[in-house]
Amino acid sequence: MAKKRPHPKANTAKKAQLVDGEIPVVGAREPCPCNSGRRYKACHGREAAHAVTALVHRPFEGLTGECDWVALRELVPAATVELTLKDGLPEGVPSVTLATVLPMAWPGLRREDGAVLIGLQNDTSSGDLSRDLADNLQQALATAPGNPVQGRRAPADGPRLQDLLDPKAAFEPVVHSGFEFWVPDSENATADVSASLERANAAAIPTVKLTGVDSAYWCETPDKNHLRWVMPTPEEELLDALARLSAAGTSGLGEGTRLVGSFRAHGLMVPVWDLPSEIQAADVEKPAAEFAERLAAALATDAPLSPEERRARGGLTNRQVTLN
Repeated sequence: MAKKRPHPKANTAKKAQLVDGEIPVVGAREPCPCNSGRRYKACHGREAAHAVTALVHRPFEGLTGECDWVALRELVPAATVELTLKDGLPEGVPSVTLATVLPMAWPGLRREDGAVLIGLQNDTSSGDLSRDLADNLQQALATAPGNPVQGRRAPADGPRLQDLLDPKAAFEPVVHSGFEFWVPDSENATADVSASLERANAAAIPTVKLTGVDSAYWCETPDKNHLRWVMPTPEEELLDALARLSAAGTSGLGEGTRLVGSFRAHGLMVPVWDLPSEIQAADVEKPAAEFAERLAAALATDAPLSPEERRARGGLTNRQVTLN
């Protein structure tokens, strides 16, 4: 029986195919750029989708200020940080700024003067927040001045923030009372941006970063105030230490304060204290520094937990909330 001859166009299509490393990311329902004739989601998009759905437990690990990255992503309404790129600023880009939120939840923005802003608290397309943010940064650097960045699926093999940012540069958040940093020239703001600014300011919770300890943020709510403190210590070790302090009655930050539980966020633990409404950020600076000393001593203890400490640990574990 004679062999079936290939269709004359088959070899042409095969020659036109790209190697995997050259295949760009396109819409799921668009034809795959490899010219297979199938939709992207049924062809090379399968591997890309699998790669971007794997959850990175600590996306900011290795970055300067990891705890503050977590705080700005999950806890702080309005803040900015000047970022330093490994390779320096491209021509025409006077600065790169990380912002907690941008107008209309834009992933990024290139201002008229060329300055770049990246939004931290926006939806991302994969399980690797660092890769998604790095893609937003690269898009913003290449965007024409005066335009926002449009969200897209980040390439599965794209760089991460750890690849783009200078690891030796400081990470120093500036907490704002509102979002006026969106519009340096408010008279020229569009109606949409002005409306977004008004809504964001109305929803912002007053927040202050403590100066005496790292990554601790006081915030004010109608009923009571809180201190939320992002800590780098591994969760199991931190729970043991907090349990020792709780059992000893030394886990508070002064009269009327109480350690009420903790958040889990991006691989780190965030203990939370309730504070009386009259306690302001400046009032908790000294108690927080004293608590840090007690915590360090508790972390240095390796004796087994006592029955009272185990009960305290169980209570703390039951009052944990996972944010992501």
